[in-house]
Amino acid sequence: MSILPPPAAGFDLEVPILIVGAGACGLVAALTANDAGAEVLVVEADAAPSGSTALSAGLIPAAGTRFQREAGIEDTPELFAQDIQKKAMGENPQDLVDLLAEKSGTVIEWLADKFDLPFSVVTDFDYPGHSRRRMHGLPTRAGRELIDRLRTACEAQGIDIICNRRATSLFAECDIVKGVRLEGPNGTEDVGCGALILACNGYGGNRNMVRQFMPEIENAVWFGHDYNQGDAVTWGVALGAETLHLGAYQGHGNVAHPQGILITWAVITQGGVQVNLNGARFWDESQGYSEAARAVLAQPEGIAWTIFDSRIAGIARQFQDFKDAEAIGAIRTADTLTELAEVTGLPKDALTQTITRMPTDGPDVFGRSFLGEPLKPPYCAVKVTGALFHTQGGLRVDQDARVCKIDGGVLKNLFAAGGAAVGVSGSGDSGYLSGNGLLAATVLGHIAGSAAANDMKEEHGHA
Repeated sequence: MSILPPPAAGFDLEVPILIVGAGACGLVAALTANDAGAEVLVVEADAAPSGSTALSAGLIPAAGTRFQREAGIEDTPELFAQDIQKKAMGENPQDLVDLLAEKSGTVIEWLADKFDLPFSVVTDFDYPGHSRRRMHGLPTRAGRELIDRLRTACEAQGIDIICNRRATSLFAECDIVKGVRLEGPNGTEDVGCGALILACNGYGGNRNMVRQFMPEIENAVWFGHDYNQGDAVTWGVALGAETLHLGAYQGHGNVAHPQGILITWAVITQGGVQVNLNGARFWDESQGYSEAARAVLAQPEGIAWTIFDSRIAGIARQFQDFKDAEAIGAIRTADTLTELAEVTGLPKDALTQTITRMPTDGPDVFGRSFLGEPLKPPYCAVKVTGALFHTQGGLRVDQDARVCKIDGGVLKNLFAAGGAAVGVSGSGDSGYLSGNGLLAATVLGHIAGSAAANDMKEEHGHA
């Protein structure tokens, strides 16, 4: 990764706005800029748009939307901002939190109205840390559907997305980005641009950076996109950009093992528990799925069993991933605790004691309160491990998603959004509020696309 002077022979191609990365962030940025009348080109290292978005549940938290109102949910951006800061112990830049919370509803409704994305709110269970039900998802509750619909929208607008092109170097001159060098199947191409939007996520796929900034998670399953190699941070730092919270990340302690399928945290919030290979619970599962990764990895063999029941499974089936896990036999079922011990290989006496002693009238020894229904047969269980989903630290950005310089000011035509920018999850893993990743991807992507398009208009206006 390097910063180079502009090529003496000029660029092979020049575009007003170049976007690196075709996950939700890059595609939303492209749709926004195009909608504002600017010409954009999206480049993607992978063979097709996917990114970490495609591996997620595709849920975007937003406050004060008409979808919430139709479901009888009262919510405000101010309340959302408070929830974000509370989960992160107040560690986030307040202006960034307020910006994302304030714009979240606008972006969801714009995507729905302009591009027919059929959002609805998850109304049958709560996500840890959210004081209102504000998770907006598409019918399958799967990130793959979100990516596919955004890609279809881009194609319908005539937006060019070129895949199998990995950005390897930036061309810059006096704090102004001039273009990007791409490596593709036919060698290198140098593309010039008026503005560059970095939508290439974080550095979870870069083992050296993970080891450097978050050693406690370096042995976790990597559940993100392999091209999340930290390019945005590397380029930004070389240009004098400010970084923040590079040790922050989103983990997940409920990934089916060895199948590698994400199991919705609804199985926990509705009353399920996690036990280790000794059949014993080991933490307060209600804290959140990001913290769960570390908790599970600290157990023997880095493995746990998530135990729930058929009632909870019924709620979880709104998620395509859960149905996929059932279809391939990752979810075990049993009519008795003895049978549950047999299908999981867990010690019968310990497992029976753990499940029958779950309190229903107040907090347990870990401080968790079970206020719902107790677990009843038939029981369900899935073997899980801890995973690293994506990093939450990154380049500091201003209210236009322009990259801030460490000595003050901004890099005028360089934008960062989604995982390339610092998120609102504090400095570690426990500050991650459900949906923070796609919140920053969609809202900052929208802001970056709008600001870059305005810049292009102004330049043409002066021309």
